[in-house]
Amino acid sequence: MTPSPRPDLDLAALQERVTGRVHRPGEAGYTGLATPWNLAVATSPAAVVEVVSADDVSEALLFAAANGLPVAVQSTGHGIASDLDGALLIHTGRLDECTVHPEGWARVGAGVRWARLLAEAAPHGLAGPVGSAPDVGVVGYTTGGGIGPLARTWGAASDRVRAFDVVTGDGMVRRATAVDEPDLFWGLRGGKGALGVVTAVELDLVPQAEVYGGALYVDGAHAAAMLHTWREWCRGLPPEATTSVALLNLPEGVPGVPPPLAGRFTVAVRFVWTGDHGRGAELFTPLRAVAEPIIDMVGPMPFAQIGMVHADPVDPLPASEYNHLLRDLPAELVDALLEVAGPGTSSPQLMVEIRQLGGALAKEPAVPSAVCHRDAAYCLELVGVLVPPLAEALAAHARVVAEVVAPWDTGGVLPNFGAHAGAGGVARCYDDVTLARLTELAERYDPARLLRIGQVPPRTPAGVPAVTSPDVAVAAVAEAPATTADEEPTAQG
Repeated sequence: MTPSPRPDLDLAALQERVTGRVHRPGEAGYTGLATPWNLAVATSPAAVVEVVSADDVSEALLFAAANGLPVAVQSTGHGIASDLDGALLIHTGRLDECTVHPEGWARVGAGVRWARLLAEAAPHGLAGPVGSAPDVGVVGYTTGGGIGPLARTWGAASDRVRAFDVVTGDGMVRRATAVDEPDLFWGLRGGKGALGVVTAVELDLVPQAEVYGGALYVDGAHAAAMLHTWREWCRGLPPEATTSVALLNLPEGVPGVPPPLAGRFTVAVRFVWTGDHGRGAELFTPLRAVAEPIIDMVGPMPFAQIGMVHADPVDPLPASEYNHLLRDLPAELVDALLEVAGPGTSSPQLMVEIRQLGGALAKEPAVPSAVCHRDAAYCLELVGVLVPPLAEALAAHARVVAEVVAPWDTGGVLPNFGAHAGAGGVARCYDDVTLARLTELAERYDPARLLRIGQVPPRTPAGVPAVTSPDVAVAAVAEAPATTADEEPTAQG
């Protein structure tokens, strides 16, 4: 729903102060920029500022402070979790600088997507710590930590950051590195949009022209055999391998769904190996032996085609997501998940995915960051499409799955997986020490709390109970205004 323009806001004055474009409700361009990737979310910001420089961002933040407006940020729209009613939305899509240095690093603006960076890095034999969907923004993904299809080998994307250009909530243009503004550098790597608006990031690339990887699909009749084989196989994998398994209910008649997979229950095993191709093929042999594949796409591939491994949706859709981090994946948990989400269970979820973590991700980087939950062994992700009559069934089924995994659930979640805005949801993204430090930094760099609809809650006001229970946290997520940087789209990592 398009809101009515606020007569007390002098948006003409803001337009005079920025080089970019200020889009008012009802004007051409407003709806397109304000609409998030998740079509289940209806947004209604007071205005959208399409910035073209860090100075534009600063002016927008100062205007918001003078007018008591909360601020949200988006580029590709993958990070918006709920309504932006009354907020000033800073759109960074035109910050499109992308420079690849052949010696092994890149500088990219907040409007650049991973697909572009990978394409420009490929001629130099370089790759980046991308997520499972190259269509998301580099900056938003990286500020959320960035856990992708090579996380066990390369760690979190934020571990490879050299520097950020950022405009903090106080309107100051800053550069954050391990030496300059080290507190800010710590918080921007994993803290999402709580401290400011990142306009550019510099990060190390990796010499990796090709990988051995892809996805293997089998019929759902082999779900139990495949999940149990995958579980055992994971326990012996070296860190050069990153893998996930997914139970899929892909509908017919949807663009992008391969006909052999449409309208049936299938199981997908994803695999990326960064070492010798022959060794990768040898390692993958036990999975190929489980059943005759419907599709076998596992083999050598150019790194720039890494998005084919997960084949996540590119086009916007109305999505629901639920995320759990697991301490372990014993056989009894696999059986329990199959009982509630396997073939013949009428699970409404489009996908139930288990990603193996560990490896390089479990190690603290040389320069500490706000990325938490590195000790989790697996990530469980539920993805559904919010269309009638599935909407209510998705939430009810997610509660059933939550009960099943509860004995192995760490209680944490990853910032880039699902919609974790609001005090309760955000608290699950961080341990107590990290959350306290992020909150302190937010109060230092954003004293007016302009980014209060960001990823870190303010200190709990007197008389307001803190959100502590998972049930209350889920409710808080459902009612929260928004996140402030691009997350992964549905089924991303």
